[in-house]
Amino acid sequence: MSGNRDSILPPIAWLPENSPIPDAISDWLMELGSMTRRFERHCGLVQVEPQRECFVTCEQLGEEAEHLPYSERYWLREIVLLGDGQPWLLGRTVIPQETLTGPDQALVDLGTLPLGRYLFSSNTLTRDYIHVGQQGERWARRSRLRLADKPLLLTELFLPSSPLYAV
Repeated sequence: MSGNRDSILPPIAWLPENSPIPDAISDWLMELGSMTRRFERHCGLVQVEPQRECFVTCEQLGEEAEHLPYSERYWLREIVLLGDGQPWLLGRTVIPQETLTGPDQALVDLGTLPLGRYLFSSNTLTRDYIHVGQQGERWARRSRLRLADKPLLLTELFLPSSPLYAV
């Protein structure tokens, strides 16, 4: 998935479009709304544990750079999202520096705030696509989102305790 050896995400095998995915799993992976909000329907408390937040170069991104316009620097945020204290998801967000303008500069200061709380409070959010992948038995998805037409890439790996698997 990424040329960055330090990533919390293991390599993910991205599936061809129209690959067979069980309906209950697909319902989660194709979620167009906030995954944070969806998780909140399955627990009392959703928390974010930031793992890494820093600027990186195009070369450090590897294959991910193909999904974003070239930039001198990209903001990288990796988190573990927990539901009632259980790790449910690993998240990795890559944001070109040019996206971080105006109010969206706040993306570098999210800390323990879930990304979805910020993104889905905007009326300028659009999604270009969702790619589905697998890492062993675990499911993943990757979306290119746009805030006021400025892109960012979000990759989510659903961990074994995630409600996605409680089908």
